Amino acid sequence: MTDRARAFAAFAEGRAPFRALNPDHFSALTRNATEHSAAAEELVCAIGDPIAGLHVITAGTMQLISAEGEVLADMHAGDVFGHRALLREGRAILRVEARTDADYVVIAAPTFLSIMDADPVFASFFRRRADAPATAAPRAAPAVNMVATRLGDLMTEKPMALPETSSVRQAAEAMWERHISCTLVTGEGGKLVGIVTAGDLVGNVIARGMDAETPLTEVMARDPVALSPDATMLDAVMVMTEKRIGHLPVVGADGTPQGIVTQTDLVRRNSNSLIYMIADINRRETYDGLAEVVARNPQMLVELVASGLEGHQVGRMMTGITDAVTRRLIALAEQKLGPAPVPWLWLACGSQGRMEQTGVSDQDNCLFLSDDYDEDAHGGYFAEFARFVSDGLDAVGYFYCPGDMMATNPKWRQPVRVWRRYFDNWIAKPDPMAQMLASVMFDLRPIAGDETLFGDLNVRTLEKASKDSIFRAHMIANSLTHTPPLGLFGGLSYVRGGEHKNAIDMKLSGVVPITDLGRAYALEGRIEAVNTRQRLITARDMDGILSKTGGSDLIDAYDLIVELRLKHQTAQIRAGGKPDNFMVPDTLSALERNHLKDAFSVVKTLQSAIGQGGARR
Repeated sequence: MTDRARAFAAFAEGRAPFRALNPDHFSALTRNATEHSAAAEELVCAIGDPIAGLHVITAGTMQLISAEGEVLADMHAGDVFGHRALLREGRAILRVEARTDADYVVIAAPTFLSIMDADPVFASFFRRRADAPATAAPRAAPAVNMVATRLGDLMTEKPMALPETSSVRQAAEAMWERHISCTLVTGEGGKLVGIVTAGDLVGNVIARGMDAETPLTEVMARDPVALSPDATMLDAVMVMTEKRIGHLPVVGADGTPQGIVTQTDLVRRNSNSLIYMIADINRRETYDGLAEVVARNPQMLVELVASGLEGHQVGRMMTGITDAVTRRLIALAEQKLGPAPVPWLWLACGSQGRMEQTGVSDQDNCLFLSDDYDEDAHGGYFAEFARFVSDGLDAVGYFYCPGDMMATNPKWRQPVRVWRRYFDNWIAKPDPMAQMLASVMFDLRPIAGDETLFGDLNVRTLEKASKDSIFRAHMIANSLTHTPPLGLFGGLSYVRGGEHKNAIDMKLSGVVPITDLGRAYALEGRIEAVNTRQRLITARDMDGILSKTGGSDLIDAYDLIVELRLKHQTAQIRAGGKPDNFMVPDTLSALERNHLKDAFSVVKTLQSAIGQGGARR
């Protein structure tokens, strides 16, 4: 294999759909891939051009452009194009241009088509996209880019920034000359300290009759919300819709401005309905109004899966909707009840905490309260606050937790000092109930409020727990209570009777065993991430926690199980039903069933390894 082939093999081996190929097909694919480059704004292919093969972007950004000149989608490293043409008339139906300097490979058409014929799973990946109308794929494609697109690739670079000693007149003149609607304001060391928009100049200066020489520090919005260049478009959508801001600065690690993103940028680059769904959530004032928006969740799930998103990305985006609903209910609670008497923090646990929600979700949450909290003086407010939010979540479709793991339960609505005691006691006395509670609470993620209340609790608890060998042993034992559905001789084991006869519970028997393993590895390696896949990646890349081979196999197994679970749920939605977790394996192809058995075998092997005292394999 040539160096170029090895480089592409390294790029493709961890990406769908190439990672599922058998070694012979993968080798043939990489041997027959040729490298190409395109400069920014260079035409890669025009409508009607013959397509030589499957195009895979390896670096940079390209754009899909319609015959009318409309930019339909941005494509990034890992995205593919040309498959629709190859499966139809063999000529491009959309224009492709490089938006930045870009690299890509072309897999020769005969190789691509022969593997399509030989591998049904590989073929289904592309046929799902090719069977949709030509206009449907571009509409869905931006959903992928919401997670894949870094703000560093989206932002307007070198934004205008004026020193805080500048005047209102200087800002107005500079904004007029450059035809822009805002300027950033910098302080010592060039760090971002504020932002002034055209609206500020009208509302704070002209309407109030302020002098044109007024310093910007008197009219700017101080300490504006900002994100890093590595944040994603989805992060920007969340922040801008929740904070109701139209301009989002992008700053480097040193606090200096690197760029700016506006709502116009987001709409122009991504008109996917998820943006509008979140914006709609932030406009609603009642439970019924929010329920109308959340009722679109099933269709959103179908669209996200159809767009080609990987399972973990779908989970993050569906969780983003839940987060937005939760924050909106919290804002409405504060409107109704008035300001809270002491600082507080609302946290999610369970699938919302791990950012792994799909089409079936209950609510798991809690409240951290300041140590200034007094039950007699403040208890009534926070009880009503928690009830308003949890009742709202239930009313819109996130039903009450069957185990009462909610902030409405006084036990899970406590000052920080009590939470510290909870974790200390669970570690000191790891009985079955303590193990269960600790497992749930290790997945905590702040949603809204004063995040300083969470502070170093997670780090402190991980450090203390990881040093306690008895607690670790109990947690590992607890992680082995859910086992993959494999029979004595390695075949799939089905539900034997009842409503779900001959099905597999893809949550309790599929996802949960890997979630439990991820939590055990996080404890062993003091990994702060709460997302299962991120825990596995971090554990794989650490020394002494999980081997490279075992970690990669487990991540692949997790991805496959999540993908099949989502495929099952979206098929139910399309058929007019409600999604559940009980998948009948007979609905899968023989190849998919074999891959699923292999995935379960990987999980079982790693459960055995960690149960015998070693996670490495």
